Amino acid sequence: MKRIGLLGGMSWESSLEYYRLLNEMVKNRLGGLHSAECIMASVDFGPVSDMMKTDDWKGIERVLSEAAQDLKRAGADFLIICTNTMHLIAREIEKASGLEVIEIGIAVGEEIERRGLKTVGLLGTRFTMERAYYRDTLAGFGISVIVPSEEERAVVDRIIFEELCKGIFREESKSAYKKIINGLQMNGAEGVILGCTEIPLLIKESDVDIPVFDTTAIHAWAAVEHALS
Repeated sequence: MKRIGLLGGMSWESSLEYYRLLNEMVKNRLGGLHSAECIMASVDFGPVSDMMKTDDWKGIERVLSEAAQDLKRAGADFLIICTNTMHLIAREIEKASGLEVIEIGIAVGEEIERRGLKTVGLLGTRFTMERAYYRDTLAGFGISVIVPSEEERAVVDRIIFEELCKGIFREESKSAYKKIINGLQMNGAEGVILGCTEIPLLIKESDVDIPVFDTTAIHAWAAVEHALS
């Protein structure tokens, strides 16, 4: 089994879910008392989120690259970045650390392609929704991406940072997300990407009428497949 390096802490709420999923998936694959061989570097999200607010992506790259280098020194064989947004600088982190990064967007694209969908909605932080990472990555699979309106993007982003990253889960926020997803569906989305690793803690497939792509679970499965290959 290859040793998985987890670059986490953004937020620790979703990093906890990654750890649970990785171990459950390995146990289900191998049986008995098997669990995932993994190492986590969990950064302090406070300073990182402050740098996000000022668009200091060089600063974020420096912090995450140093953490990734720590993972390599600790014996990680490859790396997963336990957040969607930070895949905006995945290639830079991969280059700085010398560890292969298993990309969340590619794993999600493969799953959408397997399901046969061609147009999907995307929820996430404003960076994830507004920048090109998912649009460009999924274009390589022949998949189009629809995002909410500017006003709705602000609502999605606010709930992520003010509630979900703090472990706060409100029914009114779930209702707001469901309404936004319904709007995406009306605009042609055949499914929706929960493109922030905290959103699956609030929204489940049973909450909406179209397929839901839980990026945390999809990414964790891709990591397990790679670790056991």
